[in-house]
Amino acid sequence: MKLTKKKIDGFKYEGQALKQGMSRDVRWDDEIPGFGVRVFPPGATDRCRKSFVLSYRSHGRKRLLTIGVYGVFTLDQARDKARSYLGKVVDGRDPLEDRKKKTQGQTFRELAEAYIERHARPHKKTWKTDQSRLKKYILPVFGSHRVKAIRRTDIATLHQKIGKKKPYEANRNIALISVIFSCAKEWGYLEESAVNPATKIKPFDEEKRDRWVTTKELPKLAKAIDGEENIFIRACFWLYLLAGVRKNELLQSKWKDISFDTQELRLPKTKSGKTHYVPLSGPAIALLENLPRIDGNPYVFPGRKKGKHLVNIDKTWRKIREKAKIEDVRLHDLRRTVGSWLAQSGSPLHLIGKVLGHSNLKTTAIYSRFAQDHVKEALETYGKRLMGIAGKGPVGEIIKINPKNKSKKQRKG
Repeated sequence: MKLTKKKIDGFKYEGQALKQGMSRDVRWDDEIPGFGVRVFPPGATDRCRKSFVLSYRSHGRKRLLTIGVYGVFTLDQARDKARSYLGKVVDGRDPLEDRKKKTQGQTFRELAEAYIERHARPHKKTWKTDQSRLKKYILPVFGSHRVKAIRRTDIATLHQKIGKKKPYEANRNIALISVIFSCAKEWGYLEESAVNPATKIKPFDEEKRDRWVTTKELPKLAKAIDGEENIFIRACFWLYLLAGVRKNELLQSKWKDISFDTQELRLPKTKSGKTHYVPLSGPAIALLENLPRIDGNPYVFPGRKKGKHLVNIDKTWRKIREKAKIEDVRLHDLRRTVGSWLAQSGSPLHLIGKVLGHSNLKTTAIYSRFAQDHVKEALETYGKRLMGIAGKGPVGEIIKINPKNKSKKQRKG
């Protein structure tokens, strides 16, 4: 029959009682294939409920989608919805499955888990850092939220909350959320045209860290390092200073990666994803030659667990820097020390970048200011030579003031 409002108002439940409940009573429409009104048995109020439904097939499966309750939706509105859903079926989509994705699952926690497994773990060396940030800062706030329900203002609020005490950490978290939402669009959690809610949030101002061990601080630091009982931790800190490699790259290095013939350390797993060969100086080679090897452990710096490498030396570093009275020097600053000292000795930036394994010269640019020391030295040498040839004396005698041109104050003086 062709459904009309009058007919729908007059429908009464005509289903039968079955062992597992009541049978389904649907009155189908002649105008739109698969469109109909489902009539429910009387409820507690002894009133019949009716809902608009749509029956269709998707990928060989028969589906029944509830469009909405009669009374909330008019017949015309329900027909328009039915036509829209059937259009999606023609395009190969399943409207019922799409609805489930919107109302079930699709929480930020599930998206975050997908991000770790599908993106971070396979493609990022620092995936554990992402996992830690999610657990500590992001999931407690957004974990149970639907992905589509998260707004820019929600993320901005979290950014401000973290930034009150840790502005740099707040910026890192926003960057991570932005990447996750980009993945959400790629994986169908959001429409591709959807706006990434983590964009256009003003980050807190940051200053690039410019700390390294100075020549005055080094003797005290050397003494503190040599006071460490664990020979492997002691050697590890010295190699940080001598080679300038990243912490995890050094801790994970194996004896097979060291060539005593070519005096190189091969780093197969670097931050850039490329293999990096680090030249080793004479002192670094001597240190490694005198370092004992543990049977059954392939790592240069073995840890407490059998067959494993050192994993946590931060606590030891804090004790060492306290003894050396350089408590503001972080472990990563030892790597900066290598770049800083190389720059001060006149090494060009591209060479420093190769030593430190920088994939982008902009990263090495932080050491460019040290080149000013050599510019100053060059100008100092030039100035002395110029004054010598000109027959001038010390700097104080370069400009001789004619007594006649002196001011009254200068003459009294």
